[in-house]
Amino acid sequence: MIEIERKYKVKNTNFLNALSHSFKIAQGYLNTHPERTVRIRTRDDKAYITIKGKSNERGTSRLEWEKEINPEEAQQLLMLCEDFIIEKTRYIVPYRGHTFEIDVFSGLNEGLIIAEIELSHEDEVFEKPEWLGEEVTGDVKYYNAYLSNHPYNNWN
Repeated sequence: MIEIERKYKVKNTNFLNALSHSFKIAQGYLNTHPERTVRIRTRDDKAYITIKGKSNERGTSRLEWEKEINPEEAQQLLMLCEDFIIEKTRYIVPYRGHTFEIDVFSGLNEGLIIAEIELSHEDEVFEKPEWLGEEVTGDVKYYNAYLSNHPYNNWN
């Protein structure tokens, strides 16, 4: 139940040349407290509720619990979420023994592209593709919970 991941900005869309598949995601937050978040997410014809704990000091790991829920109930819960619903397309890109999940945001977060890589331990070494930019692991403004209350298009 511990999620270990690192996040990066994406410099360009060259990752599209190597993608495995993609899907649309809509997600909202019932709670964005710094100690925990409660998220509702729809993906294709499935839906999930996820609870995440506070990140460790490095921002690389935290408790994550997720359960599949009924899609109709998820739509009702999305109407109870804080501020607005995040919309994005997630691209799955295998790269040299690892898998990157690249989120291309739309709506109020359009223009933001973030890559995440899940690791088996915090100091795991992996090769970085040329399209991977600045690391933003642990920077709360790149957390989806933050983006749901402070959209990227309002940062200027």
